[in-house]
Amino acid sequence: MDYNRAKQILSSSAEVEVKYRDASVWIDSVNEDGRTAVVHLRGPLEERSEVSIEDLEEA
Repeated sequence: MDYNRAKQILSSSAEVEVKYRDASVWIDSVNEDGRTAVVHLRGPLEERSEVSIEDLEEA
């Protein structure tokens, strides 16, 4: 995924499925460095992780 698409998904009111290493995640924020985003797994665990935007895939 690229920075612009990650920003679009973050600001969208639609539910867009995003995967990180085959796990379904929510994008919480996109960092201004343009390379990383903060995500958390969908489901009961809300542990947040900073990951490379390039590793995110739109499902």
